[in-house]
Amino acid sequence: MPNITIINGPNLNLLGMREPGVYGNETFDDFFAQLKKDFPQVNFTYFQSNIEGELVNAIQQYGFNQDGIILNPAAYTHTSVAIGDAVAAIKTPVIEVHISNVHAREDFRKISHVTAKSVGSIVGLGLKGYALATEWFIANANQ
Repeated sequence: MPNITIINGPNLNLLGMREPGVYGNETFDDFFAQLKKDFPQVNFTYFQSNIEGELVNAIQQYGFNQDGIILNPAAYTHTSVAIGDAVAAIKTPVIEVHISNVHAREDFRKISHVTAKSVGSIVGLGLKGYALATEWFIANANQ
């Protein structure tokens, strides 16, 4: 059974209430419950924080004992060298996920300190990006 951790950054605890035109109406808790039902063969762990250092700690905590990390650093994507360095320092492969298409938004959102250190990046496909990342980890388990 693959072990996959989802780590979400700032303001993603407000999904369902925050800018529904950009992020949709579904809460992450509701989505996560459905994700676990859709992938019963996966042992999921979930962590969310609005605090940069806590995200670094979580990446380090899960980065040596999981089969995959799905990371949405949110706004820290564009500003946090520390989160990018944490991804580079771990053994667990990371897929960067963004709910919105960051490349179609403000120019500063086109910069990522995480992308080059991740095995892949999924942007703009809404919460479906987390499921697609999960499918990739399942397909590439034990390789």
